[in-house]
Amino acid sequence: MTSVRPVVPWVSGAVYGIVLLAGLYYALAGLGDGDGARLAGFVAGLAAVAALDEVERRLGRAPVAFLVARLALFFAVAALDESGLSRVLFVLVPFTAYLTFGRKAGLVLGGLCLALLVAGFAVRVPDWYRDAEYLSDLLMFGTGLVLAIAMAEVATRERRASTKVAELSAATERNRLARDIHDGLGHHLTAIAIQLEKATAFRDRDPRAAEQALTDARESAARALRDVRTSVGTLRAAPVSLRAALTELAERDDVVTVRIDGDEPDLDQAAVTTLHRAAQEAVTNARRHGHATAVRVAVTFGAAGTRLVVTDDGRGFDLTACRTGYGLLGLRERAALVGGEFTVDSRPGAGTSVTVTVP
Repeated sequence: MTSVRPVVPWVSGAVYGIVLLAGLYYALAGLGDGDGARLAGFVAGLAAVAALDEVERRLGRAPVAFLVARLALFFAVAALDESGLSRVLFVLVPFTAYLTFGRKAGLVLGGLCLALLVAGFAVRVPDWYRDAEYLSDLLMFGTGLVLAIAMAEVATRERRASTKVAELSAATERNRLARDIHDGLGHHLTAIAIQLEKATAFRDRDPRAAEQALTDARESAARALRDVRTSVGTLRAAPVSLRAALTELAERDDVVTVRIDGDEPDLDQAAVTTLHRAAQEAVTNARRHGHATAVRVAVTFGAAGTRLVVTDDGRGFDLTACRTGYGLLGLRERAALVGGEFTVDSRPGAGTSVTVTVP
């Protein structure tokens, strides 16, 4: 409703203002009978209509009752207006009905307003259909109805489009959160498992190394908890340096080395997150599935974009026989969202290379 609601007070307020100015000019220019009470009633009627609109916007219910009350006020204002220009108020009836009740209601009420105008001419003016002035009034009123209905249709389509965009945005955000949780939490859990295995292996032979492994596991668990809270809470942190993020990644894992060429440009948060998560996921897969003993992360900052390449000396796998897991699928989706490219190259016994390029 956010795309349509602001349209109604703007349109109705503009029409009320035009009618008020026209009526005041007609009276002050001496074109009417100079009845002050009638003019005051005309102004009060327009003020009542504007107040009714405000009350309806605040309450947001009983639209039929408000429509009927608005119609009654329109008739009262039109009866008090000596200029006869207040009939333009009735153009708002199908417009509002279209937005509130749908196309059929708008069209029916638009036709009814046109029929009432014709009936009024027929009752008050004999042979009105031979008078160019009345025919012109009828033509202008009919044109106003068509434009009002067309505008309501555009506003309705905009509302539907906005709703669809909101739904797609929500779905995209859910997918992004799922990727954040999978990529970040998966990496930290792998690190915790490795440190715990190390602690178990060195428990008797080197108690100091085992204790350090437990300390590292606790730190990884704390980082995992922070990542989950950030993802679930959809917190927006300030842009993070990719260089600093990858350096921290290497410091947490002694088999990871990082090489960075060039000066880091002013990357947006989405690009930094994509490249960082790609490095995390590639390292996690190399340790968990490839049993790699060395993982190399190379980043090149160039004029055309940023290129991240993660290679390992693990067991590798057959790309044609392997089903892509959620991790690689998530990285491919991340790269696509920022206009980048994602490729994987691997062969059994020859390690794996993951490349992400972000423009």
